Amino acid sequence: MLKVAVSTGLVSFARQVDSRNCDDRPSGCGPELIVIHGISLPPGSYGGPWIDRLFTNALPPDADPYFATIQHLRVSSHVLIARDGSLTQYVPFHERAWHAGRSHWRGRDECNDFSVGIELEGTDEEPYDERQYETLARLILALQQTYPMLADGWIAGHSDIAPGRKTDPGPAFDWRRLERDLRASGARFRREVLA
Repeated sequence: MLKVAVSTGLVSFARQVDSRNCDDRPSGCGPELIVIHGISLPPGSYGGPWIDRLFTNALPPDADPYFATIQHLRVSSHVLIARDGSLTQYVPFHERAWHAGRSHWRGRDECNDFSVGIELEGTDEEPYDERQYETLARLILALQQTYPMLADGWIAGHSDIAPGRKTDPGPAFDWRRLERDLRASGARFRREVLA
């Protein structure tokens, strides 16, 4: 069972890699929304150090032609769920990770202020691994048990909060499976597609 420590914002059983691409949430803001992302570096490739390197500002632009186009970005996420279901945490949950960019949800801009970013290693088109769904459901349950505002169950895809700009986690992500897994574990699931 995963646990999130309120005092540190860290989740148990996660490999910790510190990202500087974060800051304090605005006063009065806490986690209210979970945002699901998809990422693979280079696109369509799995494994390797590249996501860690991107989130720690150490992506070598000459390691892949695509990296030269993104190495200047200063981005992060709270956690990454790899293809094998393992967790890496980059930013404590009580801090603001820079994962959403320009975004809007239910009348509010700047979703980084009040959301938790969860990256799944994958692409829009290739099915995500069963182990990723299992870890994702366990993590969401732990987050909802730790942060009262997340207990309302609001979950969005990056594409939901940045329509036209972002497409992840894409059509390959099985929202019904996630909802089923969450409800079976006692967690809540609410999604409002506004795009």
